[in-house]
Amino acid sequence: MQFARLKLGLFAALAVEFVDELFDGTKSAALPLIKHGLSLSYVEIGLISAVPLIAGSLLELPVGVISGTGARRRRFILAGGLVFIGSVLAAGLAPEFAALLVALTIFFPASGTFVSLSQSALMDLASDRQAQQMARWTLAGSAGAVTGPLLVAAVLAVGGSWRLAFTACAACSILAWLAVAATGRRDPARGPETVGSDVGAVPAGTGDGTAADDESGWPGWRLATSIVRGSGALRWLLLLEVSDLLLDVFTAFLALYLIEAAHADPLGAALGVGVRLGAGLAGDLVLIRLLERFDGGRVLRASVWLTAGLLPAFLLIGGLGAKLILVAVLTLATAPWYPVLKAELFGSLPGRSGLAVSLSSASGLAGGLGPLAVGLLAEHLGLSWAMAALCVAPLIMLVLVVPAGGGSGWTRLGCRD
Repeated sequence: MQFARLKLGLFAALAVEFVDELFDGTKSAALPLIKHGLSLSYVEIGLISAVPLIAGSLLELPVGVISGTGARRRRFILAGGLVFIGSVLAAGLAPEFAALLVALTIFFPASGTFVSLSQSALMDLASDRQAQQMARWTLAGSAGAVTGPLLVAAVLAVGGSWRLAFTACAACSILAWLAVAATGRRDPARGPETVGSDVGAVPAGTGDGTAADDESGWPGWRLATSIVRGSGALRWLLLLEVSDLLLDVFTAFLALYLIEAAHADPLGAALGVGVRLGAGLAGDLVLIRLLERFDGGRVLRASVWLTAGLLPAFLLIGGLGAKLILVAVLTLATAPWYPVLKAELFGSLPGRSGLAVSLSSASGLAGGLGPLAVGLLAEHLGLSWAMAALCVAPLIMLVLVVPAGGGSGWTRLGCRD
């Protein structure tokens, strides 16, 4: 019975990530349709990516620390899920740019509460295998992201619009919320300390026994600052935001880029996003096996070298078919970036997963400038030049990651073998 509850808790957490990325994949694939339907400019495209991320991160900032652990965190997750569902529906009903911007801005803190707190709960349950569990989390997200373009294609095939696709995402989100709610059904025989199988709970006895382990989860500003400075967490936050330029930002503009640079039609652009997300799913499957055999730092360094050569090739080569092949290979190469870096962020703050969530929200304030910068560059120089600017990401990764060298060097960066 206990094993079944643990499996249900894991399934619920992964379902939450699935629906989050399902909406993101749907939005990316439908972006040309949204641009046409609402008559959006490239600056407005950048704004609907950047403003929700910045404003949402600001609203989400205190959630990680005030949600704490146990029953309190669980209540936050369930409440965030309800707002998550409502914001997706509102985005699908938006009649103009301003309404869409408001709906997506509400979506981001809701996602942070519903999704990020579910992620922190999963990390608490797998403190000795965080990289492997993060790879599974990323795999669930990739599966959702792949399903997004397929959903858009299916809706278009039956004569529907992007609005119907958003409504379908909301329906799937309701199912994920119900799965989370189901994990709260307690067995009367369970003692008060066996709450680890519930999404939002933590195993009894984790943490360091300090005041930080109560439900508030907040160690105080002075202690929190000291913890962060001595943990190396700031390095992982920087690397996560840099890596996002070739992850979410690249994906957000891919369909538009294929239309402009490779002269694809909307269906071909949606296919490009599908290839991108499908390769991401395959990369996550492979990564799970790789992390069982090799150190995460070594895998990450190899992927940075590959990406540094693949991205310029993708930008320079002509023809839709060739670009789609390189999209797939580039996506496989960057597969380790998010799960390895995010696992190291949580690993640098053992027993402080709520603090890691709030730090991620704070760094998102700066990360939101990425899509806005791409939108502004595209408006003035063209989208091809704006995408070329993303080459800065592997260059920074080369500077901050690759010089670490072998396993001992990686440990000096703060990673755990």
